[in-house]
Amino acid sequence: MQLISIRFAKRVFPISKLSGAYTNHSVNIFNKLALLIVGLAQMLKKIIELSKTKDAEALVKITNLLVAEYPEYTWAGFYLMNHQTNELHLGPYTGPATDHTIIPFGKGICGQVANSGETYIAQDVASETNYITCSLDVKSEIVLPIYYQGKLVAQLDIDSNVPNAFSPERTKWFEQLSSSIGENLGQHLIFS
Repeated sequence: MQLISIRFAKRVFPISKLSGAYTNHSVNIFNKLALLIVGLAQMLKKIIELSKTKDAEALVKITNLLVAEYPEYTWAGFYLMNHQTNELHLGPYTGPATDHTIIPFGKGICGQVANSGETYIAQDVASETNYITCSLDVKSEIVLPIYYQGKLVAQLDIDSNVPNAFSPERTKWFEQLSSSIGENLGQHLIFS
């Protein structure tokens, strides 16, 4: 078996060559992968563009897109910080209804991020001692702080039905998204 390569998006993908003909299977897999990569890049660009609109409705559109376009994400929403009562209040979200409309700072992963002000990833929520069970289907979660004019005003919380759903690359992208949301939509996330 000989190997040839195809260059795509600055990466090289090997394609097997048998008896002088490319295997249809390898080419089909490559084509599907290429479409997936292009589709993902377009979706990420669309979400970032929404975060720059300064329109409060963009918050719901962002959570809708996250859940609709990523089947492994079952819930995405914002929690607003009430610094007077040290509580998080549920804001715009997409996914099943939750009983956790108010969370004290320090309780659960969201409450932990309220105290630390740093991104927290639970790749396996079952192993977390501070996890508040929202749904038995949730296997992993990421919570990202959102700052507006230097003040922690909200969080973006994303739940997944698969463990280890948040790669370092995806985490970096979500951190860029939460930063963009804070810069452009932070005024809509101030608890009042």
